[in-house]
Parts: sequence; C-alpha cells; structure tokens
Amino acid sequence: MNSNDNLRFLNVGLPDDIARRKAWGDFEGAIRLIDRRLAQDNIPDALRACLTAEREIMRRIPADYPLTRADALAEVRAHIPDFTEAEFDERMDAGKIGWLYIGGEMRFFDRFFSAMCKAEPAFAARAGVKLYGVESVTAEEGEGRLDRVHRRMRENGKIANRIRIRASVRVKDEVFTPGMFVRVHLPLPAACEQQSDIRIEALYPPNGRPAPEDALQRTVCWEETMTENHEFSVEYSYVHTARYHDVSAIEPDAAQPCFDTGEEAPHIIFTPYLRMLVQALTEGVDSPLERARIFYDFITLNMKYTFMPAYFILENIAEAAARSYAGDCGVFALLFVTLCRCAGIPAKWQSGFYSAPGDIGYHDWAQFYIAPAGWLFADPAYGGAAWRAGDRETWSFNFGNADPLRVVTNTGYQAGFVLRFNLTRRLHLQSELNFAFVNYSIRAEGPRTRNVSLRSERFEIPLQLGLQFGPLRLFGGAQFRVADSERDSAPKLLKVNFNDDVGIMGGVGFNIRKFFFDFRLSGYARSHVWNTFVSDGVSQRVRIPRNLVYGGSVGFFF
Repeated sequence: MNSNDNLRFLNVGLPDDIARRKAWGDFEGAIRLIDRRLAQDNIPDALRACLTAEREIMRRIPADYPLTRADALAEVRAHIPDFTEAEFDERMDAGKIGWLYIGGEMRFFDRFFSAMCKAEPAFAARAGVKLYGVESVTAEEGEGRLDRVHRRMRENGKIANRIRIRASVRVKDEVFTPGMFVRVHLPLPAACEQQSDIRIEALYPPNGRPAPEDALQRTVCWEETMTENHEFSVEYSYVHTARYHDVSAIEPDAAQPCFDTGEEAPHIIFTPYLRMLVQALTEGVDSPLERARIFYDFITLNMKYTFMPAYFILENIAEAAARSYAGDCGVFALLFVTLCRCAGIPAKWQSGFYSAPGDIGYHDWAQFYIAPAGWLFADPAYGGAAWRAGDRETWSFNFGNADPLRVVTNTGYQAGFVLRFNLTRRLHLQSELNFAFVNYSIRAEGPRTRNVSLRSERFEIPLQLGLQFGPLRLFGGAQFRVADSERDSAPKLLKVNFNDDVGIMGGVGFNIRKFFFDFRLSGYARSHVWNTFVSDGVSQRVRIPRNLVYGGSVGFFF
C-alpha cells in the first residue's frame, strides 16, 4: 500500500470536531486533533487512513491560497489600474475568484488572476495579457494548425507523427544547499493504443531510472544527495498515431461491455446527486453513444473553464464540478468519466501534454468505449473552448477523436510512482521474497512398504535479470533459500534434509494493466542434487535427478 491509497478513504468523513475546524479554516487546530486521534490504538483502519490523508491535505492547502485581499487587489491593479473593489466583489460573488478562510482570514487562490484571464478573453485584453493554450482558443482567420490536423485525419483515416521532446527541472539556486537529498520525477510517454516505438534518447544524469512503459503514471526518477546544483533532464521520442472515428456512422451493439464502469474513490463516486443528474440528462435515451454525447454536451455547453488548485487538496472532484459548473481540463475529464460510468458506459482517464512545435503544456482528457467501435476519445476542455469560439466543427471533432499533438504519460488519475532499477530501456534487475512449499511422495521399502509424504517449506530470494517486450517479460537468475524447514508424515521412520545450495530460476510473465501473470521453473544448474535421508539413525546422501519445481503466480501492482 502506498500513501495515495489513503485518499481512497476520504469518503469515510472526518469526526465532527475536526470537520468544524476544517470548515472554518482552522487547519492547525484540525491537524492537532488528528494527531491525537492517530495516537490512539482503537480507531478503525479506514478512519485512520482518512485522517492521515486529510492531515496531509490540510497541511498543503495554505500554499495554494497565500494572498490576502490587499495582495489580490494589488495584483489586478498592476495590470488594470482602475479596477475597483466593487468589480472585485462582483467577480467573487460570480465564482470567478477562488478563495477560502484560513485562520479566520479570507485568503485567495495564487493563480486567480491568470484564471480570470484564461476564462475571459475580454478581461485578458483589458489586462493586456496574451492568452496561450488550446483551452483559450479564439476564432482564427483561415485554417489553423489544429484545423489542418483534423482535416487530414478525416481525409486519410489517421495521422502518425514522431514527436521528440526534452524536459528538464532544476532546484532553485536560492533553495539549494550542498548535501541536500532530492528525489526527482519527470514524465515519460506511456505505452498505450496511440503511442509506440518509445525511445529514451538521452538522460542526465545518466543514472535515472525509467518506470515500465505500462506504469499508470510513467516517469523517470533520480535520487541523489547533491553536492552541487545541476539540471535533471530527459529527452525522448515516440510515434503518436491518431485514428479518425466517424461517430455518426457508429451503430452500437445491443450488448455492451461492463469493464471500467465501477467507482474509484475518492473522485469517481456515484453520489445521490450524480445519479439523479445522470437520470435527468438521459431520461428516455437508451443508446450508450447518445448518452455519452449528452454528457459531453452538458460539460462543454455549461461549464466555465478556470484554473484549479492542486488536485491533491480537492475532494470528490466530479461532484464538486457538477455543483459549481467550473473546472479545468482534468476536472472536466473526471466528470465525463464519472457520468459515463454511472450510466454503465466504460470510461477511463488519459493525461500528459499538449505537444506542438514551440508549444507544450499539461492537458487531460477522457476515453469511453462503445462496441463495436472500441475506445473513443472525449476532450471536453478543447470542445468547450471550440464552442465558446463558435467553432462547431472542432467542438464535434473532440467527441470521439483526439488529435496527435499530445503525449500520453498517465493512464490513471491517481497512482503511486513506480520504481525499478533499469539497466537499459528493456533490461531491468529485480529481486523478490517468495514463500514456497513443495510436497514430495516417497516409497519406503522395508519389512513392509510405506508411502511417506514430505513437505519442504522455505523462503526464496530470486535475484534476476528481466527483459521487457511490451506486456511480455522474460526473466531468470540465481535463487537463494533461507529459513528452510521440512516435515514428514512418519518422522520416526524417515527424516530428510533437502539441498539448500544456490539454485537457478527463470520464466515468462505477462503484464495486463495493473495485474501480472508469471510461470516459472526453478532448480539447479547441474543435472542432479544430493539430499540427506536419515532412517533408523542411519544417514545417507541420496542422488536426486532433475530436482525441478514448476510454479505460477498472479499479482497486482501497487
């Protein structure tokens, strides 16, 4: 279990005294009460997980709301000198300025000014701020880059591009101190239906450890005690293939699949309000494709785009968006996924970057499944921007399709980072701790013949090299036995000490999303081993040929 798993218990809810302090912005007092609760031994595991997650959330909230009212007004007036307090209050009442109480004082979202510029072209023009990003799209003269991409997808059925990106990060010089320990993550392209031939072209420092290509949140990680400040960087390339789907030509099958239709706390929850919303929006509509389109239209035609604080501090994002009618690309995607799943339509998350020459930025979108077409795309943020710009063609395109100018790094909206020691892009070193038991049946010849059953129990530590080819893994290496013990059905007749030399093992495995399946064979490099048998006090070494053990395993990646 990683720390992110605690977030799945947020719906347990806070005790009343802690909830009241949180509601009034007394985060220090709430954390103090949480610490007292966590020191107790008699609280259920679910409540402990909820309290642990809430403690970290409340610790982080103030960082996203650092501005006083005076600070906020000053920031706007630096761009619009005649901006009045009445205008400020009107925008607060309209939900265009994010704020909350912290320690009894009203505090404002650190990106509130950028959010207003992003959402309102007229306000941005008044402030002299140029808008960037597709979510801020305004009507263009002539055919823009995305228009050309959409046209070529429709004409050719697909577009494939090799995209090369360099990403870097550096500790600020004013923060750096020699001897500080850092753990750095930079996103990498993930293996998915759109992306193939993923290459890590360069790493600095070269000891960075890339996560497997099928990791839900794929990164390259460095861990370093830094003696001097320097940049961490990765350069990668990949082929992105975008296929065009003519949604109007899809005839959904009568029977639809039920995978990816469940809840995933804390943000994909079928609350009473969301159930009622789904029912109201889809009353009398049976087609899953039409239902998905209704959800897309609901979001793109009604939701206003705004920057959000860190998702970590938000609770039940989908329901909050459906109540406030506001959010960013990730909020819209989560709301779409939740509405689809609540209606029985398979849906899932994707995110990463919008990526075009000279223009890159974070972006999130969704997928939904309609048989027989398969997985389709929905990008409510891009669709909503197109609608606001009066571009009905692009608005419709982003239901069912996604352009190739993006990189997928995340296929799950909440997951722990995966670390594995990679020697090369495909070669990795991994260790395990396994409990094994082996049953033997021995025929004992004497005054009378007896069948004796023997059981060997031990812990095994394989140290193995692995080769990854997409979902297929090949692995093999040495195997060490520890804590070996044996017992038999006739201890007075026979005792056996099994060989405990270093063995070898190898096998083949498959990764399917978060699950893995392995088949392995273990034994010894030589053709036989010697085990010691003790019968009637007489010890004898016995040659055992082909002492091989077959096994399989099924597991789940956290």
